[in-house]
Amino acid sequence: MNRAILSKHINGELIGKLKNDPKAFSSFLQNQNDGTIIYVLEKLGRLENGYSKEPLQNLLNHSNENIRALSIKNLAKIEDIILLPTFIKYASTDESTIVRREAVSAIGRLRNEKAIPTLINFLKDKDPKVVMQAIRGLLVFSYNSNVKNELKKLLNHPNELIREVINKEVNGVQYQSKSQQKHDEFPEFLKNTVVYGDVQEIIKYVPDESVHLTFTSPPYYNARDYSIYQSYDEYLNFLERVFKEVHRITKEGRFFVLNTSPIIIPRISRQHASKRYPIPYDIHPLLIKMGWEFIDDIVWVKPEASVKNRNAGFLQHRKPLAYKPNAVTEMLMVYRKKTDKLIDWNIRQYSWDKVKKSKVLEEYETTNVWRIDPTFDKVHTAVFPLELCNRVIKFYSFVGDLIFDPFAGSGTLGRAALNLNRNFFLTEKEGKYINRIKEELNKCGNLFNQVGQPKFVNLQEFIALTKVKI
Repeated sequence: MNRAILSKHINGELIGKLKNDPKAFSSFLQNQNDGTIIYVLEKLGRLENGYSKEPLQNLLNHSNENIRALSIKNLAKIEDIILLPTFIKYASTDESTIVRREAVSAIGRLRNEKAIPTLINFLKDKDPKVVMQAIRGLLVFSYNSNVKNELKKLLNHPNELIREVINKEVNGVQYQSKSQQKHDEFPEFLKNTVVYGDVQEIIKYVPDESVHLTFTSPPYYNARDYSIYQSYDEYLNFLERVFKEVHRITKEGRFFVLNTSPIIIPRISRQHASKRYPIPYDIHPLLIKMGWEFIDDIVWVKPEASVKNRNAGFLQHRKPLAYKPNAVTEMLMVYRKKTDKLIDWNIRQYSWDKVKKSKVLEEYETTNVWRIDPTFDKVHTAVFPLELCNRVIKFYSFVGDLIFDPFAGSGTLGRAALNLNRNFFLTEKEGKYINRIKEELNKCGNLFNQVGQPKFVNLQEFIALTKVKI
């Protein structure tokens, strides 16, 4: 029976009667299938008396782990210290990790000092989620010196999430903004500015926490004439240096979206193999190390007709080991600058009017697979599609924000930013692309009458802008 049908047969009135009549509740549960029992357990709501205790306890030996876990979760609502031995039993011996985690959570929810020794004991558990539940229960008693000392022992725990929680709760470690500027503001000299030069030199003059969103696609390793490196390590080191600076200039808790894909370096002859480099997967650990927090992976899918055909040989001979799929995807890796604050904090830094204007009200892609046709350009061989830029900007910024692309190319991100009432900051080291950026921005038409003409400057002129007092 599906949940829609269940909701018609098992309404709030029936559930209210059952949980206040233990005999009726027990009788009802004995005659239901697993799906119905789970539905009822999920809908029980508050349990302010002990009437439901016995029927729920009878379910603790049920063969379905979800029913056992939900029974413990509901028993915890009663907050009866008499249940402590029961919770300890299932936290210690149940074969299901789901049940064990729920039982430790139930022990914490008792909020009773008698549970402290048990919770301390579970700090040594091999399951990090059990340990996290024990920590959560013990934090209620953080005034207790013994509890505080036991928690401090976890500062070197192998699990990174446990270390973060303990650092914050015990040592007060917090990720805090060093900027004196309001979260929704940025330095005026960066507004709608295009800088011609090497981003490694330019970015040094950008103040800390100036940018709200960075969306970029770095030059691919030795795949274009503008991206030649002596080695793959040199290439990764270059990206690491740039993205460390991007991290520095990004506002607390804001986003960095990186568009990359594996790249193939063709073989030099039929006697040698081609080499495929997994760029997104090699960059990822470097980003995590410098303080970015991984949020999402979005797969950009292109029509097969638009990509290079790698499948022709296999299509003819069909020999195993020689299969090479046509690469129709690129990766958009979404990162957030690490902070102890939740997304809600970032949203609250804006006026309600600005939040309202920034809402995504139209139809949107609900999955992490985006099917967008690529864009081809006579000047630049790797151009962002406007639709790709539009989606990233809408989902990860507010109107009036500053959007950065350190490898601007043809400047499509700038055009998208203006069209969506954002501001842009672009850097590009190839002179032939600067004129292409001007052409791209000219497509914005009379928008510049409202926001002012964009500034095109070189490195020295940009440095002079940074020194102007406003």
